[in-house]
Amino acid sequence: MGRLKTTNTPELQALLTQQTPQNPVTLAVEQALMHGRDWSASVAEQIAVRLAGLIAIDVIHAGQRLLEKDISEVLEVSRAPVREALRILERERLIEFRARRGAIVTEPNAQDLRDIYVVREALFAILLRQLVEERPEALDALFEAFMPQVSRALEDSAVDAYTSVTFLANMAMADLSSNRLVGDLLNSLSLRTLRYVRLGLASNPGLLESNVKTWRALQRAVAKRDIDAVLQTARKRIESSRDAAIRALPRGAPKGKGAASGSAAPAKAA
Repeated sequence: MGRLKTTNTPELQALLTQQTPQNPVTLAVEQALMHGRDWSASVAEQIAVRLAGLIAIDVIHAGQRLLEKDISEVLEVSRAPVREALRILERERLIEFRARRGAIVTEPNAQDLRDIYVVREALFAILLRQLVEERPEALDALFEAFMPQVSRALEDSAVDAYTSVTFLANMAMADLSSNRLVGDLLNSLSLRTLRYVRLGLASNPGLLESNVKTWRALQRAVAKRDIDAVLQTARKRIESSRDAAIRALPRGAPKGKGAASGSAAPAKAA
């Protein structure tokens, strides 16, 4: 007789095999987590990337448990790389370890997300002011590279394509900063909120058009080197992202300590 399945755990057999195809969001998460690393990833990094992508598209849900034993059995690897993979996800605040329960996919509540976005808004203000003053041509080039993809996602009403391309655009923007702490913190916070931004947009696809308009307005403000307009437009974009993320929270989301607890660990990725 097989052992009884632990409650509130995902069905890993299908999720961690090739039966679950990647989509633009999981590919973006993979690129983010491997950012700046050798692409000959270790077994632990490969496991972390796979799990992070599934969390980002909400196939593995907030509050579910990820058990070392289950993952190692499905992937037919020892528990050591699985343990390391879970530590990578913990560093990125995608999971947390709780006494007597092990690894749990983080469950931010509305206040947690508001707190995260207060920090994101402040960091983006620092970033954009610096880039407009010091590297405006590089910022122009970034918009020229990404905006056709953003417009295409709107034309196709493709939420996942929009979510992934704007996520990668934010990461590329952070990479332009000479202040690595600002860039790393922004990338870490973007990864932590990605699943909720995606779910919020999916529940109201009409938001795509207004969000793309805001991106275009930001591009125009940068082209004019109007720092006040840049900061005002960026604030509007971040607030829209925050509201979409909060709307995506499940009813009855936990009121206690969530994903925003503790200090934000700088990410090597997204």
